[in-house]
Amino acid sequence: MEFAGSAMNDLCISPEHGRRGRLGRRKIIYDDTKEFKSKNLHAERRRRQKLSDRLLALRSMVPIITNMNKATIIEDAITYIQEQQESVKLLSDQLIEMDESLDETVKTVSDHEIDPAEEMKQCGIMEDIQVTYVDETKLWIKIILEKKRGRFTRLIEAIAYLGLELTDINVTSYKGAILVSSCVEGTYGDTLTVQQTKELLVEIIRSI
Repeated sequence: MEFAGSAMNDLCISPEHGRRGRLGRRKIIYDDTKEFKSKNLHAERRRRQKLSDRLLALRSMVPIITNMNKATIIEDAITYIQEQQESVKLLSDQLIEMDESLDETVKTVSDHEIDPAEEMKQCGIMEDIQVTYVDETKLWIKIILEKKRGRFTRLIEAIAYLGLELTDINVTSYKGAILVSSCVEGTYGDTLTVQQTKELLVEIIRSI
């Protein structure tokens, strides 16, 4: 029995011995790698979501998308923008020609030209803007304004800048005035109201 007791004593580790042993020398090291990786993961998810939202917004603005992957959306958007730039240049050239043609119609043979504003006044013509509905997405506008050099071109450019697209434009010049009639709709399919469109046109006429 004494031998057994001695063996049991040998197997027991005293508190003092335990603190001096390998377990007592173990250090606890805090590893913040997981937290760092978690933050990076959340940031990457937010970045991807933001990019995805912007691609969806871009896709909604381009009328023709040949494929739904990211690269194709961007390529189709570039093609669409290039086509629009060519259309703008073509329309600008046409507007310059129309503006020059309108200038020719109001020139007189003599050196003394009649002031457009005075000519309009003598004929009882006043600047005016009329806007009516054609259907749910399209309006019809009629604008009468004083004939000044370059004013028609600035009018069309301002209308396009505000996101309005004109179709079936008819322009005539008479007694110092220009009459512009056209259908108009939002460039990106926006729904237009009569009051909103008229207010925009009034601001344009005042600024040109």
